[in-house]
Amino acid sequence: REPELITHRAYNGTADGPGGYDRFDGDGFDGFDDGIHDRARAENHETGLDSDPDGAPAPKKKGKAALTPAQRRKRRWKIIRRSIYAFVGLFFVLPAIAFAVTYFLVDVPSPSDVAKDQAKVVTYYYADGETEMGRDVPPDGGNRILLKPHEIPDHVKHAVYAAEDSTFETNPGFDITGILRAVYNQVTGGVGGGSTITQQYVKVATQNDDYSITRKWTEIVKAFKMNNEQSKKEIITAYLNTIYFGRGANGIETAAQAYYGKSARDINASEAALLAGMIQQPGRVDMPEVREKRWNYVMDRMVANGWLTQEERDAAQVPQLIDEEEYRPEAITGPEKFIERKVKQELEAKGYPEEKLQSGGYRVYLTIDQHAQEAAEQAVQQVMEGEDEKLQEALVAVDPKTGAVRAYYGGPHDPDVPGGQYDWASAQRNPGSSFKPFDLVALLKKGKGLGETYDGSAVRMFGDRPVRNANGTDCGPNCTVEEAMKLSINTVFFDIVVNEVGPQAVIDAATEAGIPEKGDGANPMPTMPTLDGNISIGGGDTMVSPLHMASAYATFADDGLRHETHFVAKLTTSDGEVVFDETSDVATEGEPAFSSDPAESKQIAGNVTKSLIPVLEYSELTCAGGHACAGKTGTHQYVGANGEKSDENAEAWMVGYSPQISAAVWVGTGRNEPIRNAQGGRVYGSGLPGEIWKQFMDTYHEGKPITEFPAVEPIGKIPTTPAPEPPPETPESTEATTETSTESEEPTQESPTTEPSESEGPPFGTMPGGPPDPTDDDDDDDGGGWFGRGRGDNGNSGNNGNNGD
Repeated sequence: REPELITHRAYNGTADGPGGYDRFDGDGFDGFDDGIHDRARAENHETGLDSDPDGAPAPKKKGKAALTPAQRRKRRWKIIRRSIYAFVGLFFVLPAIAFAVTYFLVDVPSPSDVAKDQAKVVTYYYADGETEMGRDVPPDGGNRILLKPHEIPDHVKHAVYAAEDSTFETNPGFDITGILRAVYNQVTGGVGGGSTITQQYVKVATQNDDYSITRKWTEIVKAFKMNNEQSKKEIITAYLNTIYFGRGANGIETAAQAYYGKSARDINASEAALLAGMIQQPGRVDMPEVREKRWNYVMDRMVANGWLTQEERDAAQVPQLIDEEEYRPEAITGPEKFIERKVKQELEAKGYPEEKLQSGGYRVYLTIDQHAQEAAEQAVQQVMEGEDEKLQEALVAVDPKTGAVRAYYGGPHDPDVPGGQYDWASAQRNPGSSFKPFDLVALLKKGKGLGETYDGSAVRMFGDRPVRNANGTDCGPNCTVEEAMKLSINTVFFDIVVNEVGPQAVIDAATEAGIPEKGDGANPMPTMPTLDGNISIGGGDTMVSPLHMASAYATFADDGLRHETHFVAKLTTSDGEVVFDETSDVATEGEPAFSSDPAESKQIAGNVTKSLIPVLEYSELTCAGGHACAGKTGTHQYVGANGEKSDENAEAWMVGYSPQISAAVWVGTGRNEPIRNAQGGRVYGSGLPGEIWKQFMDTYHEGKPITEFPAVEPIGKIPTTPAPEPPPETPESTEATTETSTESEEPTQESPTTEPSESEGPPFGTMPGGPPDPTDDDDDDDGGGWFGRGRGDNGNSGNNGNNGD
């Protein structure tokens, strides 16, 4: 052999025998040389590449020992053991250490400390940023009464357990099952949290409700610590003295006074159940349908847990609340109460619920213009003076350039006025022919315009079903779309939707303009759930609110740009720090509604506006002072309790706009019953709603510069023939309206039963004084057809002789 260098294996520890290292020692670790060649050889051995066909290990190569089966098993177990050690350390040891460290670092505030930070005044300002609309002052005025454990009745505690945490008496402050369920719901898009009563107290005490792992971790540790250091009686007392119940009331004693005008010591199980039920939805306590739903849930849970007998449950009734002014004389009242409610809903959606606003003493700057709001209230009061008290009304005005709500009248909010406790501006109703502009949008998107002609005969058959125009109006066999919009010809628009564009195109057009998929509230109804021809004239299951319609028409007013409708312009802390600002250029920037191309969207909107200008002239509702305006009226027919037709109307609308403001007005009773004016005439859209709309628009435009709608290129054919003169006026024409109603046939399909809604306005089917017929899908004139029954809205006003809608 030639002399070996010091780098040879005899000296570097890789030689076998004395002075070397065995490839696998007793500890199972590899020898010093664990190079690439050894690993490759081991892999080959694993796969049998370095073994002979009989399974014997291949001969050593260059002095390297081959892996035996025992050695391979030892290596596998080594990897498994190390993986287990890492798993235990990562998921058990480290969290345990972190939990212990956090436990000693955190502290839980006392109820008295929490109470000091909860009772602050929230101030609401009009759009000018200086004039106060009102203040939200806590009912206790900051002088909270904190009850002792023995002062809270057991049935009050049981009601809260039933509503929030039935395992409270036995859990360690947190519920693993609930936490896992909450995680699953967040991952799958479901609803429902996993917080125990103790965790909820911690969240209230720390005023931290961020959706983060850090917050949840700290909350769990604090809840566990609180559970170890305090008794269950102390914990539930702390919770009940600080949790928010709605009506500006933090704490059970303040809430009992705000709800019932008496101490928490004196409320019964039924009253306690309602209080407990509203913990999850405190901002909706003034909605009767929400209160009833939550009360039923808690009462049933109390029975299920043995805290209430079935006999007691059956005998109980939903408690009635005292009027807000009785316990809160400084509260915002009247029509502005509905504005406050909408503002709170909007802020809650942005992460600022009512209780957080109070604890921070925030300043809320509204989009509501004081001048516009006063004009809206004045128009309603003057026009409706002397009218039947059963008639309700709503008016909403939206700034087309920003989406800001400038005026919002949902009713008087007077419990003594029938239906006054409902917000009619957000109540979903059938819009009648005020929905026809969306039919036109669908047609324009197909490249056809106002010059297209259709058969506008007074009566047409679609399949085996007749469709009629009100009062026998006949536009002739070659009626242009422009004429049909002006005269509100049902037969033309039904034809367009059924045979030309399809109902889905109308839904798409309305959605693009700003009609949402569902209404407002906790359990809103769908706005356009059914694909049938009734949508062409706003009948069937088409259910929208005045707020929806004012917002959608604002898109037409702003040349096809859609803006998000909002009530809050800016939110600041009590010391003036801006939380968010919706008045910036970025926040108010709109997006093209009807096409990705702004110019095309503008052209579509402009053609719609051109079709709606003559409607106001025809109905004698043009804006004063030379201000350019456009709009559409709408009515919906009354159908008797047994489905019999009549010549009466149940809903009446007027929706229109100028380049500066878009406004929607609705008049009805909230029930499926005939609506008549003080002179006994039927109410059409051009009647009471039209009068309210015109007075508001004229007042709003006073002192403002005159602006014109921009000129746009026509789409499709250009109308060449003048519109025919309307037929002689025949107010209260029994013959015409009777023919319209009595000869119509039932729809080809059943309308689905509508469940009670938790929207702010009373849901369709749950109006005070008796539910309307949910199958009613008629306007004030017939509109049957292949896709179901519907009604148009071209009639004569029974109160002022104006041509109807």
